[in-house]
Amino acid sequence: MPESTCHPSGPRFASVDALRGITVAAMLLVNDPGDWDHVYWPLEHAQWHGCTPTDLIFPFFLFVVGVSIALAFGPKLERGDARAPLLRGASLRALRILALGLAINVLAAWLMPGAHLRLPGVLQRIALCFALAASFALYTRPRTQGATIVAILAGYAWLLHLGGTLAPWDNLVSRSDSALFGRFVYQIDPLTGRGHDPEGLLGTLPSLATTLLGLFAGRCLRAGRARWLWPAGLVLLAAGAAWSLVLPFNKNLWTPSFVLWTGGWAMLALAWCHVAVDHRGWPPIGRRFGVNAIAAYAGSELMQILLPASGAQQVLYTEGLARWLTPVAGPYVASLAWAIAFVALWWFIVWAMDRRGIHLKL
Repeated sequence: MPESTCHPSGPRFASVDALRGITVAAMLLVNDPGDWDHVYWPLEHAQWHGCTPTDLIFPFFLFVVGVSIALAFGPKLERGDARAPLLRGASLRALRILALGLAINVLAAWLMPGAHLRLPGVLQRIALCFALAASFALYTRPRTQGATIVAILAGYAWLLHLGGTLAPWDNLVSRSDSALFGRFVYQIDPLTGRGHDPEGLLGTLPSLATTLLGLFAGRCLRAGRARWLWPAGLVLLAAGAAWSLVLPFNKNLWTPSFVLWTGGWAMLALAWCHVAVDHRGWPPIGRRFGVNAIAAYAGSELMQILLPASGAQQVLYTEGLARWLTPVAGPYVASLAWAIAFVALWWFIVWAMDRRGIHLKL
């Protein structure tokens, strides 16, 4: 996963590392409850239409990917580095991220009881958005990138309209995923056999728009125009809210209104982190997760597979936590306590890695 770099004449933007790290920690928190039947609603995705706090997490990460691309490539282009080697390096990195995502899915299908092989995934979508956004950063002007965002959102809205419905299983995104991946998707409708994947290929198109919004924000940071992030975020929120009256927020479909709404919140979050961390000197909470995002996310995914597959998670959760905490505080608190403990474990791991100067990159 791309990481922020230094301004050629200034320090690293610790705010970007902090925001990336907070986002990764949030991913771990919502992905690892002790009991999926007892999860507080802010820690769950909307069932279909809508946008919960959990639905903001993945768009935030893709937004930060775009920010990081701007911070990484901007200084290199300014000093005259050739574009082709930069694109080749970005493409190879994207392939490694994609391969890691596929390997995790293969391992899950092999070890998890009742699991099936899934081809799309979070890392796969990150890889595609990273490679495409890097190409835009290297070979197009900001005006072209802005026009591309508009074209993607308008074109994708038109495609959804042509699909005839936004209903689960029957929408154009699910139908295209079924046609392309067959049964190798996240969910299969037992009645029709049709599949759906929240990280499918067609839905990656508007995800690219999210990443390009981050590219714009990263250029603002480098140019010393971070104050632009505040009005930009508010405009995106207003536009997303207005569009949602016609085309609702939907993370599974990554609707255009969802792109604008989540992009607005991400823009404001980055602006706030920049003021608090880079200007006022607040501690960059989350930085250690941010500089080892690959280790934290991929490692936690592997742990999510190995613990349940071995039977250890049920024993640890039931005997070590739920048996004594549930009678006192209830099953929701026990489930949340497990998720917090999981995040704390990985915070300790990335803290130890950072102390030793270990920053894993693909």
